[in-house]
Amino acid sequence: MGKFAIKRVKTGIKFNLKAGNGEIIATSEVYASESACKNGIESVRKNAPIANLEDQTVEGFEALTNPKFEVYTDKAGEFRFRLKARNGEIIAVSEGYTRRSSCLNGIESVRKNAPEADVVEEEA
Repeated sequence: MGKFAIKRVKTGIKFNLKAGNGEIIATSEVYASESACKNGIESVRKNAPIANLEDQTVEGFEALTNPKFEVYTDKAGEFRFRLKARNGEIIAVSEGYTRRSSCLNGIESVRKNAPEADVVEEEA
């Protein structure tokens, strides 16, 4: 089972969504407070299972409504995803993947793990 690991950093507090094997599958922005971070977690829990999938790596892709996962290629040519809430705010992002299929697997892992994931505090 996955978990949301809350971690304090120099500039605030953030979370990583980790799969059952401990791999980080999504990361948040840095929040100013723990309560804002926990609100971000709740937003991921609520939006991930119902989010549309907008694959921006496909020519002529259709722009979909939020909430949605956006799959895109970064400057290094790696595949990444970002999860946007209903209001269009980015609430979680992925690492870079060399293969599109791995990126899509990451999205499925977020969909599967986020709703039931425990929240734990992690040492910096």
